[in-house]
Amino acid sequence: MHFKSCAKEGLYIRMDATAKLLKDLTEAHGVPGFESPVRSVVRGYFQSLGELSQDKLGSVICKKQGEAEEPRVMLAGHMDEIGFMVKYITDEGFIKFLPLGGWFDQVLLGQRVIIKTQKGDVVGLIGAKPPHLLSPEDRKKVIEKSDMYIDIGATNKAEVEEAGVKTGDPIIPRADFVELANGKTYLAKAFDDRVGVALTVSVLEQLQGKQHPNTVFGVATVQEEVGLRGATTSVRAVDPHVAIVLESDIAGDVPGIKPEESGVKLGKGPTIVIYDARMIPNQRLRELALKVAEEKNIPVQLSYIEGGATDGAAIHLHHTGVPTLVIGVAARHIHSHSSIIHREDYDHAVALVSELIQRLDFQTVLDLTA
Repeated sequence: MHFKSCAKEGLYIRMDATAKLLKDLTEAHGVPGFESPVRSVVRGYFQSLGELSQDKLGSVICKKQGEAEEPRVMLAGHMDEIGFMVKYITDEGFIKFLPLGGWFDQVLLGQRVIIKTQKGDVVGLIGAKPPHLLSPEDRKKVIEKSDMYIDIGATNKAEVEEAGVKTGDPIIPRADFVELANGKTYLAKAFDDRVGVALTVSVLEQLQGKQHPNTVFGVATVQEEVGLRGATTSVRAVDPHVAIVLESDIAGDVPGIKPEESGVKLGKGPTIVIYDARMIPNQRLRELALKVAEEKNIPVQLSYIEGGATDGAAIHLHHTGVPTLVIGVAARHIHSHSSIIHREDYDHAVALVSELIQRLDFQTVLDLTA
């Protein structure tokens, strides 16, 4: 670890623990419908933080009792990551695949993947017809997923089957957690949305030994990337009065993005989402979050997501409605094999959410929809 910016020994320990939490979660495997490996990691972290339960789709719920049974506050971050599934094995030994979650075709070629089989992990590479064999016109075109394949080095179908690969096996991006050169940013797969799960863990840790006028349910949901399915079932189990969705957000500080498309930058604080394609947040909850940030001198950024949605889309429509807000940590290059986040954004998000929860007493939550 790089500790130049730290001044106190206690902060070193906290930073080590946070980096390890992010490493453990991002390096765990768990595409939609196959979350068992990452769920085991999540349960390990939740175990000492509250009372554990699980819905029948596999979302894990950690109940942290406060001073009052109500209001019930739901924190939600999804544990699944985008990946693939084995669709078909050709006679020549190449594997065709189905996407699990949204993939941009341009980011796929040349990437390594892991096929999870009953015999163990099998490493492969995503390939397509070599550019040397394409016409000049075809070289200018984006190759689509349907024209790609996974190559595990086999020369026929029998060798693929001998390796244990079967139709229906899940496929995971192969990428490790790396602390980058400046010591403040991290590179890893699955920050969407293991960063939200990590925030849930960190907030529950912050609340240990503290008074809060509510009961908090930290939820690591499943199958968000294929239709918010775990949020739909887990919100029924929790039946919350108010919800905070913890997500990765889209950083707009890379070349080619206009200011009006996104002003979100790494290192400038967590985001408060004012709009996404499937949810307009509760306005009073949003204003309360902004007030808390101002009072506690926590930097925040306002964000809008015109081409995506979060677990909040399912949660805020539960029963007669749930006041819901999305708080995010900006990430560059999401929905690819690796993305980048800033550590200070993460720490400020933990501080903001922890403080916000301590303000959510029964009357305050009641007033959100008055």
